[in-house]
Amino acid sequence: MPATPTAPVILGDEPGSFPHSVLAERHPAIVRQVRDAFPYDPTRHRALDALLANCADGAVEPLAATAHDRDLWSAWGLGAHTGRSWYDIPWLWSESYFYRRLLDAVGYFGPGPWQGIDPFRPCKLAELDAPETGEELAALDGLADLPAAEQARALLHGSLWGNRADLGFRLSGGGAAAEPVPALVADDSDALWSLLPSDGAGTLCLIADNAGRELVPDLLLVAHLLERGRVGRAVLHVKPYPYYVSDATTADVVDALTRLVRAEGRAAGYGSLLWSAMADGTLTVRAHPFSAGPLPYADLPADLRAELATAALTVVKGDLNYRRLVGDRRWPATTPFADVTAHFPSPVAALRTLKSDVVTGLTPATEAALDAAEGPRWRTGGTHALIQVRP
Repeated sequence: MPATPTAPVILGDEPGSFPHSVLAERHPAIVRQVRDAFPYDPTRHRALDALLANCADGAVEPLAATAHDRDLWSAWGLGAHTGRSWYDIPWLWSESYFYRRLLDAVGYFGPGPWQGIDPFRPCKLAELDAPETGEELAALDGLADLPAAEQARALLHGSLWGNRADLGFRLSGGGAAAEPVPALVADDSDALWSLLPSDGAGTLCLIADNAGRELVPDLLLVAHLLERGRVGRAVLHVKPYPYYVSDATTADVVDALTRLVRAEGRAAGYGSLLWSAMADGTLTVRAHPFSAGPLPYADLPADLRAELATAALTVVKGDLNYRRLVGDRRWPATTPFADVTAHFPSPVAALRTLKSDVVTGLTPATEAALDAAEGPRWRTGGTHALIQVRP
């Protein structure tokens, strides 16, 4: 067997790099936004201010001895990173741990009056209730007269480009909503459709990314596949607690379904279908602890690996999940996608708008054209996307 390819793990220690800007600029902005979003008490304010100072100049601190998930984070490498600068450890790890510490600061894990209060909920609801969401749902009525293949393609691309609604990405000032949708840098759509069995008996696993205006089109795609008999069952994997600002939790799934059910026209029909599917088990929601972990999917725990292995297809949504799928490393862009996803236990498709440096599976001509036209910005600006499949 050929050796598993490898490349340097991405750190945040290079000033001017995208990872460094996330640690130095985006994370402090998120702390300030959360501090202002709720009428937190002085204890919570002090904890948030301490986290802000720690992110800027401090080192990684351990979890409290009483933390419910201390053993889990210890297994994920907390001991090896404690006392080190946030910038000198793997970027994927430092980002994930930042959100874990942020939840500590706002009292999410309790006990206390702020236990279970999502610090990102105001942003998520504003996204879900935005006029643009209503316009997108109304546009579903126009799909009814299209051939089935065109409907499927439209909903697939809706799910793909919905990732540009990522709230954490917007906080850094890099949103691209006003820019025209460019061509995909890779498009394995035909391979994706071919993996959905014609008998409709297979299971689709969808590893969700963001809530709000991204989760809604994800759910619409699932509803279409169930309605058309392309899959017999769907499993939606979400985060077990608030994460990366807008990442979807079970509560966000409920909010999105409620938004659909209360809509008009075709959107309401899809909402009712999904609501019934959850009631009879055709659609289930999974919130495994590893979904909010700091490790790549090559390190899937045995129970989650076994579960995903039963899927006819696993769709991995968004930038963070892509980084976890291929490994958060400085891959040459032409590294074969199949090679870096060989570890995954089922056929897998990545739907992702590009918002970080990691990318694989491009042709040399595509990489050269993008570099010539835009420089490195094409990797992080959210204006390009890909659909990649490994059967």
